[in-house]
Formats: sequence, structure tokens, C-alpha cells
Amino acid sequence: MRLRLKTYLSYKFFNSLFTGLSVGTIFVIYTPLEPSIYSLGGILLAIGMLVIAKFYDVLLNIKRYFQIGLLVEFIMLLLIIFFLIKPYTYMTALLVYAGYQITFMFGAYLMRAETLIVKKALALTKVDIAKQIGYLAGMVASFVFYKIYVAPKEQQVYTLHFLLLFIEIAIIILFIRSFSKNSKKKR
Repeated sequence: MRLRLKTYLSYKFFNSLFTGLSVGTIFVIYTPLEPSIYSLGGILLAIGMLVIAKFYDVLLNIKRYFQIGLLVEFIMLLLIIFFLIKPYTYMTALLVYAGYQITFMFGAYLMRAETLIVKKALALTKVDIAKQIGYLAGMVASFVFYKIYVAPKEQQVYTLHFLLLFIEIAIIILFIRSFSKNSKKKR
């Protein structure tokens, strides 16, 4: 597999745009959870990251990066769809929290793998700039959204998830298009 940097930069922008937009939503979605859930989630997150780190020798390559990155994006898509179908129940809050924790387990791996896959310092600079601009745009957009759309906070977060759904679909498409198969066939 080969990375298409230009498309990948668009993916990173939209991925961070999503993060910036969604930061405020989790505080509303997690409201029904007890504080002990966060401790348990933190313990499971740390154990999961340890297990993933144990397999870096197998996982740190472009093919696995593509597969795991795509898995993480599909988990996010499923969480959004589930939230839109069943908003604001205890089970929804628990599943969204668990889903985010699963994606966070792969966070350190994805960052390390990205550094190895992108390789060049100039390209990594472009990746980080695309991420920061996307995150900043997402935070500004969410601030403006919450100020303009006056409604109960649960309704604001629910409505914002329709936008997050479209962005997540764009993210998945861009992520898939960021990779191409090698034109050279091995014999």
C-alpha cells in the first residue's frame, strides 16, 4: 500500500474538524454516568493500550494502519448512528463512552504508525498543520453553533450529530482514498 499525502491531509483536516465539533457533546451525553465508570474506563483503556503496544512489531505497517484506522472510523460512525436512534438513555451514554474508550486505545498506535508511514519531516509538518487547522475550525464552528442554535443542550447536541454524521462519512471516504495499492506486484 502507498499513502496519497494530498488526500490524507484532507482526511486529517476533517478528522480533527470532527473532534473539535464533538468535544462539547460528550459532556452532555455522559451526564447519566457515575464517576466510577470513568475510573473503570481508564483502567480498561490503559490495559488495552498496553496490549496493543505489545504487538507493535506486527502492527506498525501501512496495511495494519489502514485496517485499524478504518475500524476506528467505523466505530465512530456506529456510535453516531446509535446516538441518533437512541439519544439520552443510560445505555447510550455507556455505549458512547465505551466506544470512545476503544478508539482511544488505538490512539497512541495510530500516532506512532502515522509517523512511520508519512516518514518525511515536511510531510509530517503538513499533517500536523492540517490537524490543528481542522481542530480549530471544529471548535470555532461548535462555539458558533451553540451560540446561534438556541435550544435545550440535549437538543443542541442531538442536532449537531446530524452534521457529525455527514462529516464522519466524508472522513471514511477520504481515509479509504488516502491509500492505494502498490502498482508493483511481488513475485
